[in-house]
Amino acid sequence: MLLIDGDPQGSLTISLGNPQPDKLPFTLSDAMGRILTDQPVRPGEGILRHPEGVDLMPADIQLSGMEVSLVNAMSRETILRQYMDTVKGQYSHILIDCQPSLGMLTVNALAAANRIIIPVQAEYLPAKGLEQLLSTVAKVKRQINPKLQIDGILLTMVDNRTNFAKEIAALLRETYGSKIKVFGTEIPHSVRAKETSAEGRSIFAHDPGGKVAEGYANLTKEVLKLEKQREKSRAGIGR
Repeated sequence: MLLIDGDPQGSLTISLGNPQPDKLPFTLSDAMGRILTDQPVRPGEGILRHPEGVDLMPADIQLSGMEVSLVNAMSRETILRQYMDTVKGQYSHILIDCQPSLGMLTVNALAAANRIIIPVQAEYLPAKGLEQLLSTVAKVKRQINPKLQIDGILLTMVDNRTNFAKEIAALLRETYGSKIKVFGTEIPHSVRAKETSAEGRSIFAHDPGGKVAEGYANLTKEVLKLEKQREKSRAGIGR
């Protein structure tokens, strides 16, 4: 599996044990820059191997400059997809971690993806911004990437000790549940989860018996169930 860090802040890159992403010799901004200037990307160039068995295309702050470069580029929405075409034959799955904004980098990720999981904090403002994201997804699907599908909305950092978090979660399920799947799994708020970034390890390695690890394991089961349902549907159409 390949993880692509599409956030100039490099949070995923840092969380996987690279505390100074700006000192890495090759990052996603370099790869996309090569595509923009019609230069070749060597197989596996810049990809980092993590001890837990996943690969990473890292990001650094230079990626924020790519946002500006893309504005006037030809086929600007598909630069990331063109990069992914050079590596996708090596991986069964590629996951793209996006920044929490709707700029050209996020549009590039939506143009390259087949499916989306939308994490939403159980708080008022993140929930409020969901409508704009859904509008952008619909536009990308209509104009650029007809294969794009939303797997579901994932509630994260849920503090079930507060009535407010429960009310926001209930509101999201009530508002969107009839149109979009809201995963039954909720990822709880946890200090142990925050510690993983400093450790450079996943929650499964850092706190395998904790509630957050259990939550992500349950999410994985839900996603795999969706995948099996799609396979059955495709098999039925093919008959």
